Amino acid sequence: MNDSVTVPHKSLSGQDMRTLGLASLGGALEFYDFIIFVFFATTIGQLFFPAELPEWMKQLQTFGIFAAGYLARPLGGIIMAHFGDKMGRKRMFTFSIMLMAVSTLGMGLLPTYAAIGIAAPFLLLLLRMIQGAAIGGEVPGAWVFVAEHVPSHRIGLACGFVTCGLTIGILLGSLTATWLNTAFSHEEILGGAWRYPFLLGGVFGLIAVYLRRWLSETPVFQAMKARKALSEELPLRVIARDHRGAVAISMALTGLLSAGIIVLVLMMPTVLQKFYGFDVQRSLNANSVTTLCLALGCILAGHFIDRIGNARFFMLFSLPMGIAAFVMFQLLPDNPGLLMPLSAVVGLCVGVVGAVAHAMVYVFPPAVRFSGLSTSYNVAYAIFGGFTPIIVTLMLQASPTAPALYVLAFGIIGIACGVGLRRLPQYTV
Repeated sequence: MNDSVTVPHKSLSGQDMRTLGLASLGGALEFYDFIIFVFFATTIGQLFFPAELPEWMKQLQTFGIFAAGYLARPLGGIIMAHFGDKMGRKRMFTFSIMLMAVSTLGMGLLPTYAAIGIAAPFLLLLLRMIQGAAIGGEVPGAWVFVAEHVPSHRIGLACGFVTCGLTIGILLGSLTATWLNTAFSHEEILGGAWRYPFLLGGVFGLIAVYLRRWLSETPVFQAMKARKALSEELPLRVIARDHRGAVAISMALTGLLSAGIIVLVLMMPTVLQKFYGFDVQRSLNANSVTTLCLALGCILAGHFIDRIGNARFFMLFSLPMGIAAFVMFQLLPDNPGLLMPLSAVVGLCVGVVGAVAHAMVYVFPPAVRFSGLSTSYNVAYAIFGGFTPIIVTLMLQASPTAPALYVLAFGIIGIACGVGLRRLPQYTV
């Protein structure tokens, strides 16, 4: 069952396309809101901590606040998923983006240390944790929401579109930061221009909240509610007792996803500059190419997984991501002119992450699907998000190909997940 797909002759309807469009747009805007903080870490450190603090201490505390968003993800994701399984997917799906919009808008309006003293960094920390809770509910919520709306043979494509939207959110953050640093001087940014990306993200987030009013509850949840088939037990208890195998594979696949995104997208500009001698502009341009090709790769991955099934897909396509990265790092020292085409190939191969949600949606039954997916994804991402940069940085001291070796290891884990998916029960969506 896991490796075969029945393809009925039913295409995406206009309603399905609208659902996909609004879900992907909201995901892009919400991920933009979550990621924009890191692009202005230096400015925030100067404005929200005492001037007499050493620069390294300001940066450390600023990145500590940034990391707090990741620590808040599991708690926010688990709570919102619980109510998503009990009260409806749409309510939590809308609530998550409202929470993100309000907290991002709050950051843009927040007084600095010069105005309110020590309260400024504490309020910033609180808003960052609210952002983390919001993104913890948004990503799994978006995957479940679209999967339960579209025809079963289009679930991979739908999840791929949503994941594509999330990657576009990263690109929007990068482009906004580039624009701000081009349009304004350093003094103007410190004087108040730093607020614009946060205010813009908050306003667009509120617009997305309004647009989500036009979405309808998923047919799957409506059917469960009509049959009184909603989980009577605590969903988290059911998952821990009856679906440990699904949790283990979902967490491992999240490790594959985080390796691709964190190592080959977020860390790549720094690696290219420090270990391969590229200047800042070329590194950022290459990263933009990688991100654009990643967005395309997510959609292609969703298309293929619908046709060959999730077990076979991960057995075939998990390893190429690591192989592409290894080839890139082997060729770059002697062939720097290949940076852009190699970045494009790596981006396409990282697109395998766009299929991860398909597998996670199928391994949990509808009554606890939101909780199972959200808990597995958010706990795993908090772990890998925290430790991956540290591990890869330490590995880089031994070899500049360390990022590729790390991703290759998760490619092998991805193959093992494909084998494991053959043995797990998979549920009708």
